[in-house]
Amino acid sequence: MDYISAKAFILDKLEKELSDNLFYHGIHHTLDVLNITEELCQLEKVSAYNTILLKTAALYHDSGFAMSYSNHEELGCQLARETLPQYHYTTEEIETICGMIMATKIPQSPKTALEEILSDADLDYLGRKDFYTIGNTLFEELKAYNVLSEIEKWNTIQVSFLSAHKYFTKTNKERRESKKQAYLKELKEIVAGYEKKE
Repeated sequence: MDYISAKAFILDKLEKELSDNLFYHGIHHTLDVLNITEELCQLEKVSAYNTILLKTAALYHDSGFAMSYSNHEELGCQLARETLPQYHYTTEEIETICGMIMATKIPQSPKTALEEILSDADLDYLGRKDFYTIGNTLFEELKAYNVLSEIEKWNTIQVSFLSAHKYFTKTNKERRESKKQAYLKELKEIVAGYEKKE
């Protein structure tokens, strides 16, 4: 596997082709997920070989946004299947990568330890100190794509999302879960305030 060349190719593509309206799903998100994936690989003691597969999946996981705002996971897999053979990834390796990409689809449904790591890396921010900052970029993006426009609706969605979400790796259960629960409590209080106003 020529990971270095595959990385250069996909980052160049994302840089050139992602919409400026992707305030959340921009290249900065891909790089954040890559960074957290590397951290989790070390902390979860993943082999060097599987680390390369995971890092490749992290780079490709939202690449489908370069083509469409919907079904981006499927499109990312399609892109991986089309382009990774030229970087000496085998069919089996590409299918493992696609499994990881598809596991990040909401609601997340990882079936392997590698899929669990990428799923946790993708939503790592839910239990981090930059939760509100990053969440606001997603709200701005959803407004730009006419998905929703009211902050009340957004906060209600966040409560449902955080309530349903779970971390899979031992690392993220330990380092992110309690902070995520604190944010959930705060948001529930905010949403309860809307109901009182009505």
